[in-house]
Amino acid sequence: KMSFSVIKRSFSTTMAKNAIKNVTVIGGGLMGSGIAQVTAQAGQNVTLVEVNGEILKKTEASISISLARVAKKLYKDKPSEGEKFVNETRGRIRGTTDPVEAVKQADLVVEAIIENMDIKHKLFKQLDAAAPPNTLFASNTSSLSITEIASVTNRKDKFGGLHFFNPVPVMKLLEVIRTPDTSDETYQAFMEWGKSVGKVCITCKDTPGFVVNRLLVPYMAEAVRMYERGDATAKDIDIAMKLGAGYPMGPFELADYVGLDTTSFILKGWCEKMPENPLFKPLESMNKLVAEGKCGVKSGEGYYKYQKK
Repeated sequence: KMSFSVIKRSFSTTMAKNAIKNVTVIGGGLMGSGIAQVTAQAGQNVTLVEVNGEILKKTEASISISLARVAKKLYKDKPSEGEKFVNETRGRIRGTTDPVEAVKQADLVVEAIIENMDIKHKLFKQLDAAAPPNTLFASNTSSLSITEIASVTNRKDKFGGLHFFNPVPVMKLLEVIRTPDTSDETYQAFMEWGKSVGKVCITCKDTPGFVVNRLLVPYMAEAVRMYERGDATAKDIDIAMKLGAGYPMGPFELADYVGLDTTSFILKGWCEKMPENPLFKPLESMNKLVAEGKCGVKSGEGYYKYQKK
């Protein structure tokens, strides 16, 4: 009995020590703004970093719209409480264009910028020098190696992946990525934090695409190859997977939704790293569409045409 209470006490002090209250999110795009929103909704303070004031304004406006949507759902019969929820959550988000200043009080830094290793390295070198030694670092990358991103820092034990899904306020999953250097304490802190922002956390090693994209991207690519061979039309393949496998979207609808530019970028990166794997070979029809600026839903056309709203 005695030993159990000691274990329990030391466990809870470790947790208290690891409690994350101040989070800095670098990048206010679709993913970054969503991560900032769910963090603020959970009662934590957020510093959101963008490259300039104009983009920051747009990001803050889109967070307000998204919060209003959440409030409508949560407080449908109590509009005044909904308004309070929106104002209080917004009050926890502070915008800045200075990444160095933004990490000085941070318990956790989540990076959600462009998928470019050189740009990420430059950023993390800067942040590593500026952040307190106990600050945890994470990347929201969906396709790059966390170990490689962390390699430029002096806190490899405090570095991991926190891969959210779009749209962040709606999607329940968080992939927590451990590198061979991530300490147990850091990993536990990430898992606890993920739960605190309302996510279901799963763990994966630092392997290309982690769990979801490692299965999803080759699946979309195989569907495209099937279409390119003329085995079936895009529409018939989509119908087949929705009605035959119970998927909510077909592979072509999904590729258009994710963005053909994003999908082909991921494949290209994996193909360069693992040229022997036939699943990662480039897709002619997809690359052609991307070259024509037809990237899917966001550009109004991909494998399908979309009405601009």
